[in-house]
Amino acid sequence: MEEQQYLDLIQEVLERGNKEEGRNGAVQVLFGRSMRFSLKDGTIPLLTTKKVAWKTCFQELLWFIGGKTNNQLLKEKNVHIWDANGSREFLDSRGLHHLKEDDLGPVYGHQWRHFNAPYDTCNDNYTGKGVDQLQEVINALKDPSQHTSRRILMSAWNPQQLDEMALPPCHVLAQFYVRDHKYLSCILYQRSGDIGLGVPFNIASYSFLTHMLAHHCGLEAEEFVHFIGNCHIYEEHCEPLKTQLLRSPVEFPKFQWKQNHEKLEDYTLDDIVWTSPYKHYEPIKMKMSA
Repeated sequence: MEEQQYLDLIQEVLERGNKEEGRNGAVQVLFGRSMRFSLKDGTIPLLTTKKVAWKTCFQELLWFIGGKTNNQLLKEKNVHIWDANGSREFLDSRGLHHLKEDDLGPVYGHQWRHFNAPYDTCNDNYTGKGVDQLQEVINALKDPSQHTSRRILMSAWNPQQLDEMALPPCHVLAQFYVRDHKYLSCILYQRSGDIGLGVPFNIASYSFLTHMLAHHCGLEAEEFVHFIGNCHIYEEHCEPLKTQLLRSPVEFPKFQWKQNHEKLEDYTLDDIVWTSPYKHYEPIKMKMSA
């Protein structure tokens, strides 16, 4: 079971991790690990040793794809993973007194669709401004002459705008590769990985993105490769994760897309059709650190 890679990572950090006082609490840290997950035949690596809130994850991905940075849009869909970082208190702690509450600054969506466009507010129209990295990826994936390119990249790390963001990006660089003009794989480099809460979402999110791009561009998703720099477990997550280690993984679920859309941002939850069910253990509650 490929999920065993994730469980082994938990075990290794718990046993060998260096104890540190991080930005937002005590952690155990290992530096530099990787995992590989097959995406063949519609496989989506949703962890089975605990329930992953995949709908929340997918809604956040669509928010990124749409170039959005307004947390109110997520709240309207009952997605609350950015609430702490969009609070008045947190924004002020970052020196972002000029931003209204829930305006997260030029975070992921802005960099994906409008890289380095000067940022004012989350309600401004940035159409045609900055670099639309995601569209450039799509163009390359649709063009067979570019399939062997080693430059099909998308970066969320923009040093010029880091201080304007509510939270500097953790998942910073995606690279895409097409094998034999047919099979699409993705590598994600993540500078900082919250093993208990964040990493299961990151695995799911970029696997969904790879599937979506493959479907949209006439390819087949093949593999998601995940590199993590700072692998850390928060002190308060240690006991819950020990519980997760007692569970045995089962097969990942599989799905297919209901239809094609003209634009990537037109996909919705309703376009996901499960061909094998998502079987999982009950959720494991862990507090999110802002």
